[in-house]
Amino acid sequence: MKFSGADFILIRRSVLAACLSALLSACLLYGSTQYAKHAQQNKFDAQRLMTEAQNRLTTARQDRENRSVYAREYGALEENKIIGDEQRLDWIEGLEKLRLQNFATDFRYNIAPQKNYAAIPAIDSGNFHIRYSEMKLQFDLLHEGQLVDFFDALRNQIKGRYQLAGCVLQRGMSDAAGYTSLKAECSGGWITLQNQTATQ
Repeated sequence: MKFSGADFILIRRSVLAACLSALLSACLLYGSTQYAKHAQQNKFDAQRLMTEAQNRLTTARQDRENRSVYAREYGALEENKIIGDEQRLDWIEGLEKLRLQNFATDFRYNIAPQKNYAAIPAIDSGNFHIRYSEMKLQFDLLHEGQLVDFFDALRNQIKGRYQLAGCVLQRGMSDAAGYTSLKAECSGGWITLQNQTATQ
């Protein structure tokens, strides 16, 4: 069967409708594919945003819990005068009170000017400057137990943080009854934390 030009005129509308239908189908197929890709991307974005929001919520809850824990610890450090300014006058008054309690036959001390503390190895002190006031002590003792009692009392009765570096003991002179006294030299220092934010 052969088609002539006259036949084509008769089916022209049908051919055009078929072509238009094929073109429209192709456009719809492309559009639906693009829509599906876009919808999938929106789903991934929504899931990512939801995950980020959940992570932020978890972090916020942990921060709230940490703040309550660290607020108590920070308050305790402030109460014990470890955070804040140097408490030299309080240390001197506390040492004089210890003198009256006769923990040692006699003792002398020297507190050096405060300076920045350089830890070895270096440590991350966060938002704090670590300050150090070196204090050396010389003791006249009846026995070494007095030294232990003295430093226990210092830690319990004087607010602050004294870091004992070490002591050297020497035998002193013997008295008429044969008792030998002891001399001790101890070194260490008072540690103070200064909040960088508070000092700005």
